[in-house]
Amino acid sequence: MVKLFDPISIRSELIKNRAWVSPMCTYSSDEGKATDWHLVHLGSRAIGGAGLVMVEASAIAAEGRISPWDMGIWGDEHIAPLKKITEFIKSCGATPAIQLAHAGRKASTDRPWLGGKSVGLDNGGWNPKAPSSIQFNKDSLLPDELSVNEIKNVISSFVDAAKRSVEAGFRAIELHFAHGYLVHQFLSPLSNIREDDYGGSFDSRILFALEIASAVRKEIGNEIPLFARLSVTEYFTEGWNVQDSINLSIELKKCGIDLIDCSSGGNYSDQKIELKPGYQVHLSESVRKEAEILTGAVGLITESFQAQDILDNNQADVIFMAREYLRNPYWALNAEKNRNSWPLQYQRSIG
Repeated sequence: MVKLFDPISIRSELIKNRAWVSPMCTYSSDEGKATDWHLVHLGSRAIGGAGLVMVEASAIAAEGRISPWDMGIWGDEHIAPLKKITEFIKSCGATPAIQLAHAGRKASTDRPWLGGKSVGLDNGGWNPKAPSSIQFNKDSLLPDELSVNEIKNVISSFVDAAKRSVEAGFRAIELHFAHGYLVHQFLSPLSNIREDDYGGSFDSRILFALEIASAVRKEIGNEIPLFARLSVTEYFTEGWNVQDSINLSIELKKCGIDLIDCSSGGNYSDQKIELKPGYQVHLSESVRKEAEILTGAVGLITESFQAQDILDNNQADVIFMAREYLRNPYWALNAEKNRNSWPLQYQRSIG
């Protein structure tokens, strides 16, 4: 039976355990570049025993940022600061990963602790892009509809970002297809009312995601693990649903995706979610079983026994944690209860 602190091999990468750090925006970048904040923030979770440490959503284009303070990887100038981080993460025995993203219609907003409202052109913002010119909510900026040529440029930007990720030393890459950001917007009939090859039927709405996945896999080769984060459901009857996610996961697997990071929501502004421990685990279980692909469970997973139960019940292959790692960077070391796993510099503090 698989244990939380058993290693897992995905392609050429041996990841030391299954307690992984989920990507979490910190809105602390400098023109998209990582800073000392990110080195300490991410490095402390690597010291803390996480098997994989994933850098927050990193925009593949400047206009793809959620906010002007988001991480970016749209230019070569972003590589060096990230390489410093990946080298440190690897020195701790963890696997460095990065999430590649484009915010689409949810771009150009303020930091959440300042209200998260839209940032207009006069305040350093920009016009968001989307599959269709539909606002996320009444307070959002009205996005411009992407032309087919612009769609092709976005795909190329994902490929270029993946290439830079490899150059920066990342050993796993995740494509952000969830939470109401650009690719999710293409997937959902709530946000995609196009009448060309990228809208209408299910097959047309998933085309953008499949083209990105295939192009990125071709660029990075066969050794590096490639994940996709999905919002498995939108919590709306006429929106994207679990069966859609299963069907998409089957197709993504053919494109070279190795694991589905199973989250939910974010594209329907009036969504109603019953938050409780492990509230998204059943989504991971469904995708894992029906699509026959590796999955990661995420969402209010805070205790080691809870994480182990998920693995024991074959509901996921790995565990992503976010806010619990914010509260406790050393969660993995404390959960493993193995003195020898602690850094030598810290072992004198362990009984």
